[in-house]
Order: sequence, then structure tokens, then C-alpha cells
Amino acid sequence: MATIAFNALGTYLGGPVGGAIGSLVGRQADAMLFGAPGRQGPRLKELAVTTSSYGEPVPRHFGRMRVAGSIIWATDLVEHSEVQGGGKGSPSLTTYSYTGNFAVALASRPIRGIGRIWADGKLLRGAAGDLKVGGTLRIHTGEGDQQPDPLILAAEGADRCPAHRDLAYVVFEDLDLSEYYNHLPALTFEVIADEGFGLRDIIGDLIENLDADVPLPGIAGFTSEGPLADSLLTLGQVMPLEADAGGERLVLARSRLQGEPIELPEAAIAIRDDAFGAASGFSRHRAPPLDQPPSVLRYHDLGRDYQSSVQRASGYAGPGEPSVIELPAALDAATARTLIERTARRIDWTRERVSWRTAELDPAVAPGVLVTLPAIAGHWRVLDWEWRDSGVDITLNRVLPAGADVAPAVGSDPGRPVPSVDERPGATVIVAFELPVDGAISNPDRPLPFAAVSSSSANWAGAALYADRGDGELHPLGPSGRARSVMGTAITALPPASPLLFDRGSQLVLTLVDPAMMLASATMRQLAEGANRALVGEEIVQFARATPLGGGNWQLEGFLRGRGGTEAAALSHKEGEAFVLLDDRPIALDTATLGDGADRRVVALGRGDEASVVTPVALDGLTLRPLAPVHPRRVVTADGSWRLSWTRRARGGWQWRDGVDVPLVEQAESYLITLGPFAAPVARWSVNQPEFVIPASLLPELSAAAPGAMLHVRQQGTHRLSDPLMLCRVP
Repeated sequence: MATIAFNALGTYLGGPVGGAIGSLVGRQADAMLFGAPGRQGPRLKELAVTTSSYGEPVPRHFGRMRVAGSIIWATDLVEHSEVQGGGKGSPSLTTYSYTGNFAVALASRPIRGIGRIWADGKLLRGAAGDLKVGGTLRIHTGEGDQQPDPLILAAEGADRCPAHRDLAYVVFEDLDLSEYYNHLPALTFEVIADEGFGLRDIIGDLIENLDADVPLPGIAGFTSEGPLADSLLTLGQVMPLEADAGGERLVLARSRLQGEPIELPEAAIAIRDDAFGAASGFSRHRAPPLDQPPSVLRYHDLGRDYQSSVQRASGYAGPGEPSVIELPAALDAATARTLIERTARRIDWTRERVSWRTAELDPAVAPGVLVTLPAIAGHWRVLDWEWRDSGVDITLNRVLPAGADVAPAVGSDPGRPVPSVDERPGATVIVAFELPVDGAISNPDRPLPFAAVSSSSANWAGAALYADRGDGELHPLGPSGRARSVMGTAITALPPASPLLFDRGSQLVLTLVDPAMMLASATMRQLAEGANRALVGEEIVQFARATPLGGGNWQLEGFLRGRGGTEAAALSHKEGEAFVLLDDRPIALDTATLGDGADRRVVALGRGDEASVVTPVALDGLTLRPLAPVHPRRVVTADGSWRLSWTRRARGGWQWRDGVDVPLVEQAESYLITLGPFAAPVARWSVNQPEFVIPASLLPELSAAAPGAMLHVRQQGTHRLSDPLMLCRVP
């Protein structure tokens, strides 16, 4: 078995006397420990999918490894339904989602914990222990006092639910499968079995009085699946593990205990014709070189999330396919290259053998012991010995001279990794608002509530949205989706300005929630076509120039103000207002679910939120509220009466056409004129045309009742009153 001397077990168990019995017991011990002879070492597996097959062995893992595991328990997929809409005559929409409950066995020995988890190649659990989708994960490390999992116990009952002691496994409860096409994904797990391990841990307690405290430098993880001999065969190819059975304990890696080699006596000459070395007492031969010596090492690369990788030894390539060593271990590229370089150099030295006959029986000369020969230079290792009538025949193997297997200073490259993004989900940021009617598309009798939802992290996976109508009960509005709206916070207050003129003097400095988000400038033609619409506080504006200031800060200049009937908000801005770019990323909300109460709220909850995020609805009622009249006029007639008039506007009629009245979208044209405070007016009138006459005889009465009071006019729409327009003051 490579350079491991299995014959050492025979000598150790049988003793130096009685070689035949010792060899027999040794072979029995080999079979017990290593399985049937003639087996090859384990082949390196690709990162296989999670399976569920009867009779599949559960491997042992050491250090850190990425493994697939075996599903040992599962329930049927659980279906969840959610009804959205359906109020006030609107159709309802029922959406379905599925979750899974299942357990996966990982290791047949206790482990310390679980690191990352991949599902269908995507990261399911990050290094910090956060699940990227909804659900619960419980880890059972396989200790001797391990208790049954509560979910399996509840589903199967105490009589049918084992504790699976000495078996490390995980249980997923209500794992959201929407990211995986509603089926159980192929899972791989980063198993953290030990902080450090050596050969002693791999062999375990199978043999008493065994000294195998051999470190495995550079090997971060190892998987043993099947007979132990397979694992030792593979390790022995890249890390020679000599055995010494000459003492009271079986010692692996004898070189760390033997200070100086033992000098053998002169070779004894045999008189038999068939004996080797008839004239000298020894024979020396060199085995022919291998047709395909091992020159390629396959392993799991630490720099590529444990994906399979390959390193090749330098030198000329031989004919045919190169021999490959498949090592089920986690290494970095530099360690793997060093191992295969040293292995390729070591093999050529181990081809040299010596058969030496001695007439002396020295109990110290046992398999694994280093010796020197009187007539041959170098150090040699005892492979085995046999007691014959002509003497003791010893088989020796050449030991590499110091520095013979030193790897050259060559580079190593694992290849370009494509790691999965492992960021904790960012907190959700949300602003809810109504938008004005689009005259060409929108139904003027239906509100247009929207929600802009975003996060500071690109790893944000969206949030679930709910409507709170003011009573605390949550009604589902559906998911927000992964698209993040461009949002931020105003650092400065936008100065007041007229909505009738292009605002060239104002500036707005703001900070976007993610510095990676971008804004763009627009030409006047693009502004006329609706580009760069944004909500600042409760005013809808359009901006012409966007200048990055660094660190996610931007300066906006060149504004069209009070767009969509929000001119009243142009006079009352303050620092810290919300900024939302009104592109196609804000999502429409179901009006029936949201309701129309003054206390309605929109609630968002994402996986990165410690608590739900609640926001009121800005521009509440904007969609159904008529636009305030403009251009107030007062004409004093010859008899002293006041003729008051104004220009009407209509929801959705944003294009001004000279000489053409804008068609109304209300059921009837009506205006409410009030004198004094809106809550308790001194007088009020209702007209159905954009003019009103106050007779001269009425003016003294109005002046006496409310001297200096203001006259306002508001359009009476189908659903709401418009904002007021001041017409004039009474004397």
C-alpha cells in the first residue's frame, strides 16, 4: 500500500519469532482494518447533489469540507395560498407558494458545526449563519447525548423518531422553495468537523496501542468514505506514512522517533543454488519506470469554494493519458502543486530495492526501521523480513536523500473563482405615495397608490408588503420584487419656487441609499417627454442636471416644479425629506386592499429587517383630487359689482392648448366659493361655471361680517375638493 508497510501489523501482532503465525495474524488485521485486498483508493467526487438512497454510506469528514449529504427524512411539500385584492368589486388574485420540511445526514461522526450552504449552486446560508430565503435551520452535531429533532418528533411520534446519535444532520423547517422552482434543491454543505486534525483522527480507535500522531500539513479537510484502507492508500501516495512495529506500540511515521539508522552486519552468503546473492549475500535491483507515473492531482480547492481543481507536476509529458491521483481533501492551490511535485520526484527513488541476508536476528530491525548497509551508500528502510534456514532475508527500500523531493519554486493557480455573493440582506427602505392621473392611460375614478421599495445592499431579496388600514390588521399586498427603486434623503431643503417657470437657481443635495445607484441628466426635450420625474417630500419635480459628489451624494439643478398638481408643496420643503426617482421601478398597490382611510399605512418586512418598516401614504388623495383653478381675475362693473373669474384645470390634462378648454374628467363642473376660514366660512356659494358675480349691494354686508377676509374658490370634483385658489380680499 504505497509506502505504508502493512507487514508491520503482522510483526507487531505476531512478534519476531513465529513469522508464519505473525504474517497470518497480520493479514487478518489488514482485512479487519483495511477491508478486502485489491481495492483502489476513493475517487474524488464532484460536488454531487443531495441524494436519498437506501444503503448509501454516510462518510466521515475531518477539518472543513463541502459535502452533499443524504436526505433521511422529509414530508410532502406544504402549500400556502394568499388572496390579494377582491374588495369593492375588483377581482381577487390567489397566489400559491410552497415550503419544505426535510432532514439531511452529513457525517457519521460528530462535527463542530455548519458553515455555508449552497442550493442549486446559489448561496442558501452565509458564513454569518443567515439564511438567504425564508425558513428555519436546526443543526444536530451528532454528539452522544443528542436529542430527537422536535419537528420529526412531532410528525413521527416518539416510537418512530430516533435521536440519530453519532450522526451529524440538519433539519430544514418551512424552507421557502419559491427560489428553486418549488422543488427541493440540490444542497451542498460546508461541514466544520474539526479545528485541526491529523492521521490519528482519521484512523480512530480501531487499533489499540497505535501511535499515529502524524500531522497533515496543508490539508484543511478530508473525507473518508468506505474502508479505511482506501483513505490511507490515497494519503500514502502524496504523504508517505511509514510504519514501525519493532516496539511495544505500532508507530506510523517511524522517522519522527528514530534518531540514527541501525547499521546492518555484513551480508551472509547462502549455499543454496536458488538463493539470491550467492557470492555476495545481497542483491540490488531497480524496478522499471512506470508507464504513466502519477503527475496530476485532483482535489477540492479552498480558493474556489471547494470546487474540484487540478494541479500538474512539471516535466515532460509521457505518452497516453497521465496518471491521476484523486485526493478527497480540501487544499489550496500552492499546497496541491507542492504535493504532486514531491510525489513525482519521490516515485523514481522508491523504485530501488535491496534484498539483504543476515545471520543475526536483531529484534530492533523491524518493518519501518531505517538502516545503513556496509557496502552500499544511503539510507534504507525495512519493508519486511522473513526467517529462513539460511538466515534472515530482509527487503529494503531506498530512502530519499535529504532535499530529493523538494518541490521547485513554481507557481500555482486555482483558476478564476466565481464566488457566490455572501452579504447579509440589507434593511428595507420604503416610501408609499399616490400619483396623479395619466390622462391617456389611467382610470380617473381609481386611485393610483405606489410603493418605492429599496435597500442599501445589492443582496437585498425584496420584502413582503402589507396594508394596515389603521386598525393594526395586516392585509397582504404581495411581494415587492428584487428591483430596487432609486431612493435617498435630501441633505438640503429645496427652496420655494414658482411652478410656472423653469427653476434655474435652486439646488438640491441628496444622499442615495446605495452609493452604487446612479442618476442621469436630461435635456429640455427629454424633460418635456417626462424624463427625470422625482418625488421630493410631497412635491413632484423634474430635474435637468445630476452631478455626483462622491459617496452616494448628488447635486440636482434645473427644475420643473409642482408637477402633477403638487405646486402647493413647492413652498414647504425641509431637510431630511425622502427622494424617490419616479421611473418604472415603484410598484403599484392594490387599492381595494390598501383602502382609502386617512390612517392607512404600508408595511414592509424583508429578511434583513429586525422589525417591520411602516410608512404612511404621501400625496394622499392626489389621484382623485381635482386641480386647483388658476389665473384669478376680478372686474368691477359699472354698478360696483365684482365679477370674479378663473381658469379651470382637469386631472390628466397636463398639456396646455391655447384657445381650447381642457375637457373635465369629473361628472359635472362645479366650484365652491368661500369667504373666511375653510372650517367655518362666513359665506359660501356654489356655481357650475368658472365665474361668479358679487352684487354691489352684498359687498357692505360681507365687509362688515369679515373685514379683510379672503375669498377662495375650489373645484368640486366627483370624489374630492381641489386645493383652494385665492381670488381677492373683501374691503
